[in-house]
Amino acid sequence: MQRILNIIGWIGTALVVAAVGLVRWGPPDYQRYALWIVWTGLVLVLLYPIGQWREIAAHFNRRQAKYASVALTSVLVVLGILIAVNYLSNRRLNKRWDLTANSVHTLSEQSQKVLGGLDAPLKMTLVDRGDGFNRFRERLAQYSNASRQVSVDYLDGVLDPVKARQFDVQGFPTLVLQYKDKTEKVLSIEERDITSAVIRVVSGKQRKAYFVQGHGEHDPAGDTPLAYKGVAQLLKGDNITFETLALSQKKDVPDDATVVIIAGPSTDLLEDEIDQIKRYLAKGGKLMLLLDPTFGEHAQPLTRLIALAKDWGVDVGNDVVIDTSTNRAEIVIAQPPYPSHPITQDFRIASAFPLARSVSAAMPAPQGKTVQSFVQSGKQAWAETDMASLQDVKAEPQPDPDKGDKVGPVSIAVAVNTPAPPDDAKPGDPKAPPQTRLVVMGDSDFASDAVAGSLGNVNLFLNTINWLTAQENLISIRPKEPGNSNLQITPNEMSVVLWALGLGVPAIVFAIGIFTWSRRRRA
Repeated sequence: MQRILNIIGWIGTALVVAAVGLVRWGPPDYQRYALWIVWTGLVLVLLYPIGQWREIAAHFNRRQAKYASVALTSVLVVLGILIAVNYLSNRRLNKRWDLTANSVHTLSEQSQKVLGGLDAPLKMTLVDRGDGFNRFRERLAQYSNASRQVSVDYLDGVLDPVKARQFDVQGFPTLVLQYKDKTEKVLSIEERDITSAVIRVVSGKQRKAYFVQGHGEHDPAGDTPLAYKGVAQLLKGDNITFETLALSQKKDVPDDATVVIIAGPSTDLLEDEIDQIKRYLAKGGKLMLLLDPTFGEHAQPLTRLIALAKDWGVDVGNDVVIDTSTNRAEIVIAQPPYPSHPITQDFRIASAFPLARSVSAAMPAPQGKTVQSFVQSGKQAWAETDMASLQDVKAEPQPDPDKGDKVGPVSIAVAVNTPAPPDDAKPGDPKAPPQTRLVVMGDSDFASDAVAGSLGNVNLFLNTINWLTAQENLISIRPKEPGNSNLQITPNEMSVVLWALGLGVPAIVFAIGIFTWSRRRRA
């Protein structure tokens, strides 16, 4: 037992030293764990003298100085650890518990990831009237506590208008971000807006997404349930602007296109339009291709688009994925863990696909291309190839591998990329072409306004775009909107509450008083 306690004591001391070193030299992302480590070390060290209390008490009775030194050493170790705890606490390692439904008082994974990647000081200056500062201190403290690179200053624009004009502030409140030689202003105190401003001031370069139109695709500016208005607006938070693109009116994809999105076309692209996409990809372009199942009386097979995907090592199935784990078999639920890929790395939220077809990596992969699935169904799902049976409401489809049905798990999203050029490659070097990235998914409705709010759909769409645009540092879970926490009660329930408060509580207090009085009287 003595040997075990000695080992525990040394482990506790090592944990305390490690926690101090983590705060002093460790990565910002891991420093929030230091306080837990130091408290664990303190408990382990305390176990040593507690386990020796009999021996220490006996030796004190004998007044032997060498054992008194043992007690003194233990006291000094505990004091040292307490000093270390105080030091770590003063290093802004604050621990709070956020009990709100959407964790609105805790920075999101994306915000913490962006702040953890800062390699220079980021100064935040809130310009407002002095009596309005307290409204924003808690929110800004979240950012300063998340990274030692972040500092927050408060400027009273009324008392110091000259300095406020130096920031070109047009109104109150305004949050001014300064990073290296760049400045960004934001007029909102919401986390999504602040983090978006941090992304802009850090990255500097703005990217552009083009949504192809003219073939029945989802409209990024529409107001219908199937529009992409929601996700298109959220792209701005990742420093990506968007425009629509009519390929039939262009000779080539615009040069400023960072990524081209073809979301759910109901008709095939023309041959000339396909050639434009091919030329764009040959120059290192980035393409997101979302192809829904095609069945029904007037369905078109999208032959050219499927052939384009095939050229890049992606097989698009002529089928519909059936998932019996849901109440509606046509809705596919993809559960974590996802196949290993940067898009879904640490992605721990399920995603829902209302109507999907299989999309899988061709074997063998084309030379010079890396092809990998990153979303798939559960084992209970399968890809149904008998499209006619799906239109028969009385039929109960069952998987039949002999007819070509793919049994689960079924891949429904594939990413393709060419090798990245060397770091020392010069732009335009034919021996080191820019990297091309392509994503093909078997459903487009998952990102529509009617469905995008389900599970992790929004984050999956935005993470895919960030991978395509080579912004892997933004792949994460984004800030959530505050939930509605209002208590809804009926008039009858309100009456019960009022009677309980008006009569019930006083009656209980009165009964307790009578009971106490009667006991004292009998005593």
